[in-house]
Amino acid sequence: MDAIYSERLKLVPLTNRQLQLWAQSRTALEKELGLNANIIQMDTQIAAELQDALLNTWLPGTAAHPNHYFWVTNWEIILPEKNISVGGIGFAGLPDANGETMVGYGLDAKHHGRGYASEALACLLRWAFGHETLKAVIATTPPDNYPSHKVLTKNGFTNLGHLDPEYIYWRLERSNF
Repeated sequence: MDAIYSERLKLVPLTNRQLQLWAQSRTALEKELGLNANIIQMDTQIAAELQDALLNTWLPGTAAHPNHYFWVTNWEIILPEKNISVGGIGFAGLPDANGETMVGYGLDAKHHGRGYASEALACLLRWAFGHETLKAVIATTPPDNYPSHKVLTKNGFTNLGHLDPEYIYWRLERSNF
């Protein structure tokens, strides 16, 4: 799979080889994808979570599931107008026995407030719900991340409240998409 598209964005699922390049150098990944350089600015907690996901989820996940890597990788959110990556989005794994998976995303702070996260999530959900095995998508957010709450609400997620003190849990059922 090369990419999926929305009105303003291109989402590219990174292969294991591309993730290995990223682990060495973000610049090397951008070059591999033919992108213009962009220093992505993110909250330090989100940046740490991305680095952890790269090393402990995406690299081993794409190696273990080469034919289904798109469920266990980062999808680069590319702004074709400028030919730059403005963030990433992806799932935590293939749908489980209940047909559920978890989604997460992060966006370059320079590009907040333009609807890119909402558009990228809608695009990825359209692709994901095209697979009959997927029944629901879960997301978690810190209680004070109001922009992310808006992204999820706009995409039809239901706020399930605090299932633990640090996060609000969200759910989108196939029937509500």
